Amino acid sequence: MIEVKSISKSFDDIKAVSDISFKANQGEVLGFLGPNGAGKSTTMKIVTGFVEPTMGDVSVCGHSIVSDTLEAQKIIGYVPENAPLYEEMYVVEFLTQIASFREVPQEEIKNRVAEIIKKCALESVQGQIIDTLSKGYKRRVSLAQALIHDPKVLILDEPTDGLDPNQKAEVRSMIKELAREKLVLVSTHILEEVEAICDRCIIIGEGKKLFEGTPSELKAKSDKQRIDDVFRVITTGRPIEGVAI
Repeated sequence: MIEVKSISKSFDDIKAVSDISFKANQGEVLGFLGPNGAGKSTTMKIVTGFVEPTMGDVSVCGHSIVSDTLEAQKIIGYVPENAPLYEEMYVVEFLTQIASFREVPQEEIKNRVAEIIKKCALESVQGQIIDTLSKGYKRRVSLAQALIHDPKVLILDEPTDGLDPNQKAEVRSMIKELAREKLVLVSTHILEEVEAICDRCIIIGEGKKLFEGTPSELKAKSDKQRIDDVFRVITTGRPIEGVAI
């Protein structure tokens, strides 16, 4: 469903992403794991067409993100890190407007908004102004706007960052539910998130792909079965006693 083909991105003399390739399919949660500044968000922005790669391309259900950007973006739902919202709008008003922007047929918008409000458990706040919502509910609204056009691909950049433990659990549960019918790409620097929701993970550091496999395969690289130790060795290159990479 998505094929990333040797993408690279440079900003002047800084190479943010260097020759990254991978494939992912429907029904899968693929995690992008790495420390802050590793190139995760830049990779996500390239995949979604918000940043053009210096080299390479991305195929989204057969559409090139470089040469057929709008058609590829129609298939994608995207929640960027710290996603901005129109905070002066009511929740239902905002989602209705986004549905219109996303070219949901006018006669279907009301039912589609109601469906997404239910899916994202926003019934109790749908009549509130977004600015008055808690951070957890704002994250749900961000997710709802990404789902309003029923995309085949859902891309989430740090979806639980800043949430409390209960809110994190709720969002992770929603992601796993959504993955039954969509491809979900999740960027995170939280190791437990990969173990909790991902079928496969890719570790990147300094813009390069350093590992690709299942969380179990990543954990198996450590004698001590400590995934955090393995992560540190892979991303820093510094050895830790008992961890063989």
